[in-house]
Amino acid sequence: MEENIILSKTYNFALRIIELYKYLAYEKKEYTLSKQILRSGTSVGANSEEAAGSISKKDFRAKFFIAYKEARETHYWIRLLRDSNYINKQLATELLSDLEEILKILGAILKTVSDK
Repeated sequence: MEENIILSKTYNFALRIIELYKYLAYEKKEYTLSKQILRSGTSVGANSEEAAGSISKKDFRAKFFIAYKEARETHYWIRLLRDSNYINKQLATELLSDLEEILKILGAILKTVSDK
């Protein structure tokens, strides 16, 4: 079976978000923001996976649109964590770079589906 790049990237991103959550919750004792980023950051991949199994074009687009919105929300939380010094700039830069690539792919998928 051929690799689905968006599913692979969002899954790997979710794994990184889980590690970030554990760091924030267990080492920094930060529980509110850590849960927010865990929810939105793992939702990107979950909704992408749901889109891959969608039953209609409308469902496919809706799930990828939710994934896109969750990625935007995650972008916000990472910047907030960086600027409040909960995470270092290096980690934030890496996560934001990965997320921007995911956003570009999701945007291209949505544009392609909208154009048809």
